[in-house]
Amino acid sequence: MLKAILDFFDQNLAPSDKPAGKPHTLELATATLLAEVMRLEGVEPQERAAVLEAVRSQFRLEPGEAEELVRLAEEEARDATDYYQFTSLIRQSYPQEDRQAIVELLWRVAYSDARLSAHEMHVIRKIADLLYVPHSAYIAAKMRAKAAAGG
Repeated sequence: MLKAILDFFDQNLAPSDKPAGKPHTLELATATLLAEVMRLEGVEPQERAAVLEAVRSQFRLEPGEAEELVRLAEEEARDATDYYQFTSLIRQSYPQEDRQAIVELLWRVAYSDARLSAHEMHVIRKIADLLYVPHSAYIAAKMRAKAAAGG
């Protein structure tokens, strides 16, 4: 599994594309959290499309690269026992504003199927806490995502 992840990033992200000091596993950690929200209530086509769009825009990937990253992220999400391994990497590497943007992406995935479950709200709150996103920023991200979804 790790070899597949490393091969993907070696093939698709040139070293000059990666910020100095940030391992390329940040992309996979972020995509895995998005995939986890997508998987909570069963994978809906709208949610999958939202995850693909999020990783394409967040990491400037081509559609095929985004598809491969999401596939790897889904495997990681299935095998993960907790969120800490992903959130700690993101928290250490991204500034507060980027972590808040990730929380907004999580909300966008949750709102993409027009059904927001208590389980999705709980998991996003938990991830936001692990990312040290303040409650006010968490609520603001939720409201922006809801507005973007037409709600």
